[in-house]
Amino acid sequence: MSTAPEVKTAAEEDVEFFYADVFVFVSDYLSPMVRRRINGSSATWCPRWWEHPEAGARLSALWLAWEHLRHDPALGMSTWWLHHADPHLRVLMDTDLGPFAACSPKDGHTAYPFEPLPVEPYDPGPGGAG
Repeated sequence: MSTAPEVKTAAEEDVEFFYADVFVFVSDYLSPMVRRRINGSSATWCPRWWEHPEAGARLSALWLAWEHLRHDPALGMSTWWLHHADPHLRVLMDTDLGPFAACSPKDGHTAYPFEPLPVEPYDPGPGGAG
């Protein structure tokens, strides 16, 4: 008979989220909380954010960080705003460099307006990067 406590891995633990998924998080928390002048010149946003892969990844990261940090009653939300929300929102809403840069308050969503970052094939052989 072992007296050692049972240790669960993160995958085995039942993690209970406050928001069911990133879509609920954005619609029920982020959208009502973050209010900005969305004019296409100082800030922009796409109401179909999920159609922008970078935006989906960043907003999912924001949601998961929020879910984790909400359990810290002292510094959790301050940490989330300063180190997660503020930097991600600056990039997301950037009218020149952000993923919504080609979307506009007047014209709406523009899917994949820019090319992906250029990538050359990796060559692990002699003279390659490896």
